[in-house]
Amino acid sequence: MEETISLQDLFKTLKKRLLLIILTTVVAITASGVVSFLFLTPIYQSSTQILVNQEKTDISTFNAQDIQTNLQLINTYNVIIKSPAILSKVIEQLDLNTTPAALTNQITVKNEQNSQVVNITVHDANPNVAVDIANTTATVFQNEIIKLMKVDNVSILTPALIGENPSPVKPDPMLNMAIAAVIGLMLGVGIAFLLEYLDTTVKNEQDVEELLNLPIIGLISPISDQEILDTKVQVTQRRKR
Repeated sequence: MEETISLQDLFKTLKKRLLLIILTTVVAITASGVVSFLFLTPIYQSSTQILVNQEKTDISTFNAQDIQTNLQLINTYNVIIKSPAILSKVIEQLDLNTTPAALTNQITVKNEQNSQVVNITVHDANPNVAVDIANTTATVFQNEIIKLMKVDNVSILTPALIGENPSPVKPDPMLNMAIAAVIGLMLGVGIAFLLEYLDTTVKNEQDVEELLNLPIIGLISPISDQEILDTKVQVTQRRKR
């Protein structure tokens, strides 16, 4: 006999295991909050912008051909900025306890589409170090590109600065807790239905019918203790009469 589950049965299961679902969700949110606030290292972000132009001395006389030439150079510059030739000098100047390969993972170089402005973004656990790395990388690149490519077409447009109260960009405790709430809720619902599926006890006449594969021809209503007591009292009174 094929077993079917109605929508009403689903709601009954959710209502029956509501405490379990709530508990699972609360535990997931609490665990996520504890990990986010106490165990994950805050990471700060700092960015600087450089401008790639044809003539460093006058950036107001560009033509379309100059801009196109500069745009073609930007992809090459993006690679050079994160190369050991640049980052090793940044590490040396700042006396950082890291390697060019490790520092590469902290730096993101990106330019907007059809833009000559290149953004150098740095992530670090120390906001001051992030600012120093961003500014030093831009300065070193500006100086070294003259030697590497024999051109002087890079200007620092906006240096990296640190605010009065810098806030980390990650982790985001509220986002993590929101995700944990969804996962905890789904887990709780899953456990509730699993427990209901594994529960093979007979609860009502439908369970008996499905178990024996036989039709029900009669039911015995449950009798409470109070009803039994009332019946005994009535029988006793009749006998006295």
